[in-house]
Amino acid sequence: MGEEIMTDNIHWLGHDSFRIDGEKTIYIDPWKLKSDSPKADIILITHDHYDHCSPSDVAAIQKDDTEIVTVKDCLDKLSGNLHSILPGEKIELGNIIVEAVPSYNIGKKFHPKSNNWVGFVVTVNNTRIYHAGDTDHIPEMKDIKCDIGLIPVSGTYVMTCEEAVEAVKDINPKIAIPMHWGDIVGGRKDAEYFKKHASCEVIILEKE
Repeated sequence: MGEEIMTDNIHWLGHDSFRIDGEKTIYIDPWKLKSDSPKADIILITHDHYDHCSPSDVAAIQKDDTEIVTVKDCLDKLSGNLHSILPGEKIELGNIIVEAVPSYNIGKKFHPKSNNWVGFVVTVNNTRIYHAGDTDHIPEMKDIKCDIGLIPVSGTYVMTCEEAVEAVKDINPKIAIPMHWGDIVGGRKDAEYFKKHASCEVIILEKE
């Protein structure tokens, strides 16, 4: 893992949507993007709900050579250089390593484990960035190794801020960034609670 953990190149675009800048421009779950958003080299999509798999947003940032990594449920909604992935699988795109990890609800119907939807661990310049996807605090989080964790905190469709506090004890990132708040469900109070009580450093990013 990297000696110095940099978050300056991680941009929160609202909800679960992020852009990671570097040698490659990487988007995760692009949704409600601004019209002048930079083009993507790599797009990662965790599952097929409209606020995560948005064909219009993908098209707006897609180039001829953009690589898209997603689950099978999204494939018929998209076109281009598509790579289907399952939990536990890994794909290397140049110097970028993309690992898919389980992401699902426990005791809720919104994101069943049987759907094989995913979160991602993306290795960029020796820094492992974990995007949890829409998930509860699941046992597999004990197996996640990351430097930076992008963690849902809003409740309803994902774990609550209180559950997220417990989750990062298992994940043990150096830095956590709360997500899945500020749109549809969840507010700044959830992000602030998470920051106050989490066992690691928490950075609340402002929406870009």
